[in-house]
Amino acid sequence: MNLSDIKVFGVAGEPFWRISRQDLDRLMNTLDITFVRLSQCVLAAGGYLPVDCADASTFYYCLRGGGFLLLDGETPIRLTPHTLVIVPPGRAMTIAATEHPTRLRNVGKCCEGAFAPGSSYRHTVGTSQPTLVLACGTFRASYGPALDLFASLATPIVETFDLRDQLHQVVACAIAQLPSQDGGVGPMSAALLKLVLLALLRRCQVSTKAWVEGFAILSDPPIARAFAEMASRPALPHSIQSLSRTAGLSRSAFMARFSAAVGEAPMSLLRRLRMRHAAELLSANALSIDQVALNVGYRSRSSFTRTFRGYYGSDPSEYRSKAQGARSAGAALAEDPIEESDAA
Repeated sequence: MNLSDIKVFGVAGEPFWRISRQDLDRLMNTLDITFVRLSQCVLAAGGYLPVDCADASTFYYCLRGGGFLLLDGETPIRLTPHTLVIVPPGRAMTIAATEHPTRLRNVGKCCEGAFAPGSSYRHTVGTSQPTLVLACGTFRASYGPALDLFASLATPIVETFDLRDQLHQVVACAIAQLPSQDGGVGPMSAALLKLVLLALLRRCQVSTKAWVEGFAILSDPPIARAFAEMASRPALPHSIQSLSRTAGLSRSAFMARFSAAVGEAPMSLLRRLRMRHAAELLSANALSIDQVALNVGYRSRSSFTRTFRGYYGSDPSEYRSKAQGARSAGAALAEDPIEESDAA
């Protein structure tokens, strides 16, 4: 065990290890946020808003007021200023601006006409003074280009911050950008949401809440250290032997714990990391095929091409051509404006 790893005592008094600050920083550097769609939800007293299922993770941050987030099979989640909730994909819910959430019926059900986060930049429920204001949205987050941060999340994450964390300013800034039709709103939203998720991941070092244990890779520091090495430097000639040395484990222990934490064998994930990174480099069109191969750890172009074809069904040059064609077509289409919506 690395001496820089952190021991935290849970609610039952049992110690468990947390990832070190240095290894967490390396993982954070590989964190990629995509598919960000944001909205602001404003609810008057007594109002409630059914929220539809999403095929990506969703987040809810309470900017002002109070209420509840209701999901089937879960204890009502109280919303107060600075509360952040991350909900797994495929979960419908209801936002309630009320102090008596159990009085509502049929909450947390997928229903026709339910609100989809990101479908409008501002969604208002009721006409009186708002008592609950939320920022919400859908997103995907991954370590490196391959490992979904929330893939193992089964229940919502609930964490409350305060003014010192400065998340309120970050989220408010992201929401303020939504009505603008200027370019760069999407990348800016992704960058701001990344700050929010980084603040959440920092809590892994000190929080004793159950959600931390849902991130298996974060609660097994030696495996997190080896994964960070793979994700941050995919071009190195990694092997089971070198990675197990990085983790400070025997070969057999490393293999078993890596598969348990990540759900995939180390070399299989390394190939996937390399191929996803190669796809990004090819799409950027700044390097030759040989240079891309070297940048993802392949000395042989033929070996790289064979592996890439197995993942993407086309040669690297064909993939690059298709990516450039899709980019040109996308640039020629004007982006549809996002509207403000109101609900009775």
